[in-house]
Amino acid sequence: MARPPTNEQLMEEAKKVSKSDPAQAEKLYKEVLSKPPGANDTASRDFESALIGVGELYRDHKKQQDLAELIRTSRQQLSSFAKAKTAKLVRTLLDLFADIPNSLENQISTTKSCIEWAVAEKRAFLRQNLETRLVGLYMQKQAYYDALTLINGLLKELKRLDDKLTLVEVQLLESKVYHALTNQPKAKAALTSARTSAASVYTPPLLQAGLDMQSGMLHAEDQDFNTAFSYFIEALEGYHSQDDSAKAAAALQYMLLCKIMLNLGDDVNSLLASKQAQKYQGKNLEAMKAVARAHSNRSLEEYEQALSDYRYELGSDIFIRNHLRKLYDAMLEQNLIKVIEPFSRVEIEHVAKMVGLDTVQVERKLSQMILDKVIIGVLDQGAGSLIVYDETERDVGYDSALATIEKLSNVVDVLYTNQASNLE
Repeated sequence: MARPPTNEQLMEEAKKVSKSDPAQAEKLYKEVLSKPPGANDTASRDFESALIGVGELYRDHKKQQDLAELIRTSRQQLSSFAKAKTAKLVRTLLDLFADIPNSLENQISTTKSCIEWAVAEKRAFLRQNLETRLVGLYMQKQAYYDALTLINGLLKELKRLDDKLTLVEVQLLESKVYHALTNQPKAKAALTSARTSAASVYTPPLLQAGLDMQSGMLHAEDQDFNTAFSYFIEALEGYHSQDDSAKAAAALQYMLLCKIMLNLGDDVNSLLASKQAQKYQGKNLEAMKAVARAHSNRSLEEYEQALSDYRYELGSDIFIRNHLRKLYDAMLEQNLIKVIEPFSRVEIEHVAKMVGLDTVQVERKLSQMILDKVIIGVLDQGAGSLIVYDETERDVGYDSALATIEKLSNVVDVLYTNQASNLE
């Protein structure tokens, strides 16, 4: 009677047929998984390899439900592994979701399920790690309230335990959440705390690059693009050293954005010709090149064409999208001021034609510019024209009238108070 195949033979066969016959490969991997993992070191290693193998099969064939079920059913066997090994395996399996499109909800539910299991098993380190991961998933979902709730609990616990490295990671996530909520003071405070915590512990290159990237983004929000650029260089070098091409390309894109915002078109061309830009060539950099060209030419038409041609590359990143919108507003203002400068009265339709935009859009922008006192004038909507006034000195009569009204208001308040006292 022939001997049954060993785990090693099953694994070897599964790897051979994983591409040509994934169903057979899955069957072979599951045969290994059906055997108890804790018999000896070899059995544990085989179980671990088979678990990752079947997980990768599900990832490659976009079977997110099967991957979620694999994580759920394998947890009981993982209880026999050392805590550090279990934590690593669970994280590795959850990482496989990242390459499956539209799997965010499944990632969140599976991570929550793993957190509940970690609590039941009293695995505090794994639970903290999974909760940190869940914060990142909430951010992707833009569920910022849920993310902050989780962060607040983690921060209290990590400060008490003095777990500096995880604390840095959570404080960086806190800064990102507040930045997304446009609360810059709290974003800066959280980042300062993260950098303070990082100063007393070895910070892995990827985490350090994340700190530099966030620093650059916050400086850019303050319009300090020179400092932002220097931080993005550090972030690029960090991501490049760790072969994280996606984030390295994003850092390079942010560097180009800084140069565009500083109106340094020559620097943009130099950066695009550099060795690093050649390594990360792609549509993202082509998009930034198109924007830089339009900005250098002061052409709104070219700018809008670039936004249209590279809608995904320029619109999917909130940071870039927001800054390009501000840049567009600045360019539009400059173009409008240039067009209306020779006139004391001009038709809005003529202005729209000169800048190559829709009349309604131009009228809305002119209204905003009047309110912001960029131009001094009024819109005659009946005639469809803009009346521009010569800038004159402020009429002191208005100030006197406002001062008189304020004094009269105080008198009325005193009279009202006296009347109320007499009634009592």
